[in-house]
This record gives sequence, structure tokens and C-alpha cells, in this order.
Amino acid sequence: MTTSTRGAVKTPAVLVLEDGRIFRGRAYGAVGATFGEAVFSTGMTGYQETLTDPSYHRQVVVMTAPHVGNTGINDEDMESRKIWVSGYVVRDPARVPSNWRSTRSLDQELAAQGVVGISGIDTRALTRHLRERGAMRVGIFSGQALPDEGTMLAEVRQAPEMSGADLSAEVATTEAYVVPAIGDKKFTVAAVDLGIKGMTPHRMAERGIEVHVLPATATVEDVYAVEPDGVFFSNGPGDPATADHPVSVMRGVLERGTPLFGICFGNQILGRALGFGTFKLKYGHRGINQPVQDRTTGKVEVTAHNHGFAVDAPLDQVSDTPYGRAEVSHVCLNDNVVEGLQLLDRPAFSVQYHPEAAAGPHDAAYLFDRFVNLMEGQRA
Repeated sequence: MTTSTRGAVKTPAVLVLEDGRIFRGRAYGAVGATFGEAVFSTGMTGYQETLTDPSYHRQVVVMTAPHVGNTGINDEDMESRKIWVSGYVVRDPARVPSNWRSTRSLDQELAAQGVVGISGIDTRALTRHLRERGAMRVGIFSGQALPDEGTMLAEVRQAPEMSGADLSAEVATTEAYVVPAIGDKKFTVAAVDLGIKGMTPHRMAERGIEVHVLPATATVEDVYAVEPDGVFFSNGPGDPATADHPVSVMRGVLERGTPLFGICFGNQILGRALGFGTFKLKYGHRGINQPVQDRTTGKVEVTAHNHGFAVDAPLDQVSDTPYGRAEVSHVCLNDNVVEGLQLLDRPAFSVQYHPEAAAGPHDAAYLFDRFVNLMEGQRA
């Protein structure tokens, strides 16, 4: 990705998809060229949390909501140390942010962090195209980086694909750190950072858990060096088929029978650890309004998602695995994609979405309580 400083509002910009579809608009954020996988997010709010979610690494995010940037940017809602999206696509950006917590505009923040974006295009048409054709590589070009159409298309087609991408170590912490329990400490959890969001250990800390966040390269020995009552595997970017090291570590945890909880990428890691395959979805689930049914209770939840891969597990039968019986615990009501797994003979479960709800609905907050219950049961 190449960038320069923030350009004038009327600086021309072009979005080029790998199938040759072209959209013309205006530069938004940094001026230059960027490449990634084109995906769309259906959230009406929470753009700051989306931008700073490490799971969006190497993706160009198209916002389906027409108005973006209305509440500006603040320093409290960041989910990680930086913006991770490769590019940003909006229809009608706010000219002036209006919120008492705002300290700067979204346009200014994108420019400051070198994120190339485009505005003024028909994001509804682009989203419909991606729904029909599937997520694909894309490039955004503006300013001096605006060559002829043939050159732009060739550069897009040379960009790496998301299938086969091993990215978690690129976004994870390089040094272990501790998030202390809020109030009395009840449990210790080792959290393997595959692209963790800041709100996730906070949700555990609220429940009296001291969270030791470990790098994606952590070994089984590193995990048990903190003497955990439970082990957590986070969300993260990339193709789960490449995540052999996290799968190996998770199998080590399953063998010891330690309570285990995984979300998003962690759900895919559990699927692989149990012997299931994974596959790439046509255009994925991204946004804060995805309907999921918890099959253990029958309850339907509105949930926050960001995933382009899913677990290939049978929906209507219990499966035998090396670690006992397993079943699909949650399912997406839009397309029957596996949204959760649980072991019946060991204390382990996972979901494909984001129960920390930053930003998003709080329907799934109970999952952290379910993790606490597993640790309480193990201790008893």
C-alpha cells in the first residue's frame, strides 16, 4: 500500500474489482493506492470498532450504511492499537462530526494512519455485486496513484488472495501482558491472541478473571506457565486452514481437559482441532445484526460478526471426535452456517461471532458467564 497525506475533498478516486467492475468517486482519508479483499459490513454504527478490529487485516471494507462518520473518532472506542482495514469505502461521509465524545473526524483519522479510502460511490450497487459474485480482490487508487484502467486491473489481480493467508501473527501482540480482574480475582485465563479485540479481556475482567494475553506463537508450555483455570482463543484474520500452530496448541489444551472458550477464528481452530474441515464463504458475515440460534436453549440472538470462513460440521447429528462427542451448538438463521461448537464430554465450546459486542448488541454476553460456569464446575 502506498499513501500520501490527506487530499482535497474533490480528489478523484477509482475502485477496481478483480472481475473488472469499476466505481468512480472521491478520495476519502489518505490519497494513494491500496489492495485487499473487498467485503461489506452491514452495521449501522460502530465503524470505529470495525476499523480497529484486527480481523479486518488485509480487507477493504464497504459500509452498507449510507452515512458514515457522523460521530467522528474518539480515543476510548479503539479495539486495538491501530486501524487494520486495508481500505475503506463509504457513500456519504459526514462533512462535520457531531458527538460530544468526538475529538477528530473519521477522514482525519484515516489520513493520519495512511488508510486509503473512497467516497461518493453507489455502495448499494457494490454490495449487491459482491453478494452475487462473492468477495474478491480490489484496489482503490487516487491522486498520483491513478493510472489507466488496464494497469489498475492488472495490479489488483496480482494482489494476494485471502485463501491461504496466514495472518494472525501479523496482528497479535508480540509480548505477553496481563489485564487484571475488576474487583476480587476469581479465575486466571490464558488468552491466545490471534487478533484479539480490547473489549474481550475487559468482559472477562468484569467477571473477576485475570487475563494473561499471550502471543499467537505461544506454546502449550507458555499457556500452562500462567496456571490457568481456563484457556481462551480469540478472533483473528486469515484462512484457518493455515493455522496449524494454534490448532496444535488447542489440542494440547483439550488433552488436559482445561475449560476452553473460542470465538470467531477460535471457533474455526476448535473445528479443526476436532477433525472438521473449514471453507471460505461466498461473501461472509460482517456487521452487528446477524441472527443466530443457540440450539442449547432455542433462543435467537442478534449478534456481531466478522468472518469469511466457516466450519464444515454436520448440523443435525452428534459427531465422534478424538476428544469425545461434539455437536453444533449455534447456527446462523440466514444461511445455516455453523456458528458454534461444543464438546459433550469435555469443558470446551466456541462461537463464530463476537460476544464482547463492541460495537453491537449484547444478546451474547451470557457466553462469558457460560465460560465462568465451566471453570467453576472444573474447580468444584
